[in-house]
Amino acid sequence: MIAPLKHMPRKPFVTLVCLAALCMSFASTAYAESPRLLGTFGSWAAFMAEAPGGKVCYMVSEPARAEGKYTLRGDIRAFVTHRPAEGARDVFSYQTGYPYKDGAAASVTIDGIVFPLFTDENMAWAEVGSDMDLAQAIAKGVTMVVRGTSSRGTLTTDTFSLKGSAKAYRAISRACPAR
Repeated sequence: MIAPLKHMPRKPFVTLVCLAALCMSFASTAYAESPRLLGTFGSWAAFMAEAPGGKVCYMVSEPARAEGKYTLRGDIRAFVTHRPAEGARDVFSYQTGYPYKDGAAASVTIDGIVFPLFTDENMAWAEVGSDMDLAQAIAKGVTMVVRGTSSRGTLTTDTFSLKGSAKAYRAISRACPAR
């Protein structure tokens, strides 16, 4: 179980992730059923859901530490998603818990390697062509740091443990193999 952030109510990690997954729109795809937990691996959990277009598998984590001069912030989650029916693999997305500043850059740093992100509203994604490298870095790395700037100009730094990420990645890859 991941320790909840200080400003979040104390609930089990899986309940938070399931709620986030049900509420969050993955490219406007509605789930036909609730996501099924494939397993919890260290700081990461893996899920599979049946969507109208086929299976969707994803791994998710929340930060071990969230820093910034803010008073209130929503849910913070990092995802790696496979949608085999769409030919989409290793899609990195980030739910930041606040709206990003228009045009603001964000980044992910994994063990010293920096990956730029593009932002829209309260989400960020890997730049085109870097998803696979980013997903592999997550699966092989030790620590991930995500930096961004809110619409109010607040700089945030979120630090994730990557413990268990390789096992979570294997679980979603088995459940949603490439076509």
